[in-house]
Amino acid sequence: MGETQLARAAALAELRAEFPVLAQNVNGAPLGYLDNAATTQMPLAVMEAMQRFDRHDRANIHRGVHTLSQRATDRFEEARETLKHFVGAGADHELVFTSGTTDALNMLAHGLSTAGIGDATIKPGDEIIVSELEHHANLVPWQQAARRSGAQLRILRPDAQGRLQEDELARLLGPRTRVFALTACANATGERPPYEAMLARAAAAGALTVLDAAQAVSHETLDVAALACDFMAFSGHKMYGPMGMGALVGRRAALERLEPLRYGGDMVEWVSRTDASFAALPMRLEGGTPNVSGAVGMAAAASFIEGIGRERIDAHVTALRAQAAAGLAAMRGVTLMSPEAHRSAIVSFVTDGVHPHDVGTLLDARGIAVRTGLHCAHPLLEYLGFGPTTRASFAVYNTHDEVERLLAGVTHALEVLR
Repeated sequence: MGETQLARAAALAELRAEFPVLAQNVNGAPLGYLDNAATTQMPLAVMEAMQRFDRHDRANIHRGVHTLSQRATDRFEEARETLKHFVGAGADHELVFTSGTTDALNMLAHGLSTAGIGDATIKPGDEIIVSELEHHANLVPWQQAARRSGAQLRILRPDAQGRLQEDELARLLGPRTRVFALTACANATGERPPYEAMLARAAAAGALTVLDAAQAVSHETLDVAALACDFMAFSGHKMYGPMGMGALVGRRAALERLEPLRYGGDMVEWVSRTDASFAALPMRLEGGTPNVSGAVGMAAAASFIEGIGRERIDAHVTALRAQAAAGLAAMRGVTLMSPEAHRSAIVSFVTDGVHPHDVGTLLDARGIAVRTGLHCAHPLLEYLGFGPTTRASFAVYNTHDEVERLLAGVTHALEVLR
């Protein structure tokens, strides 16, 4: 091993020490955690930031004149500013805290298709375009929005390799297109669509554009101000942060169109017996007591990522994915999903005659944690002609040795189960 390789190995070992959960054996083998598309692990810096808040500043925000309430409010709003900077939000953007990507997309679909503050943005006869790469969280809310409003839902389908084509989007766009919703990376296949160009094309056609950034936020540099993107949703637990925490970032003019999903405390300006006036953004969309320690932890996770550098993380997880994809593609009876995917941390595959759950169980027996199933993307896998798959997904703390263990485990599973 050369000097540079030794230095990199030492640096990775030091980084892995920041994640206590990794320092354990599972079924007698070192844990190889390759289920990061479902949830990443949290470093000590995030845990400690949340603990500091709970030990020192815990109080309800925006409502008290006492010192702890004011400190808690400061921590909450500082977290908002950190995360706005993290995704490149500009002066005309605002960030709304949610419980995650799913909550953010539900808030968005509901808010655009429900009349309340004014007329609903989506009306009978309008069209909503959603790609077939989507997680159910970026499909089902739009199905319901179409039913609620009388709009038509149109599906942007990929080619046989699971790739989206700009020409097909151009064919679907029309004068009645109100919303175009797209993922930054398909969680079921690892495909990264050309979302920059597709968002720009849809915006030029007059549609509101929505980006589900859940699978990209941990390693891609997302600059919402540079994208033709009206709304972006992402989750804390996909970026080394806490579960139950996320954000909806949007242009203020676009967010102003949303009818609130939750009514109650902290989202009103005044209330009478028969009427209410809502507060300004972002509080108008943040009804109820927020997860303040979660916001603090999510901001700490963003700082953790920036401290390493997203370009370095992106290069690392992309290299791990390429290594895994090459090894799996060389195995007889293994079919790789999106074999040409680039800038992805996800590799998904099927094994002829062997159920993914059996593969996952045998991998777990060797300490390797992967995800098996339909990955909340039933329409995509059905369209591509596949059932459940086995999915490995990579993070900054994963190693090339873990990829080799994955490949050896799949080889073993095929030998045992065929």
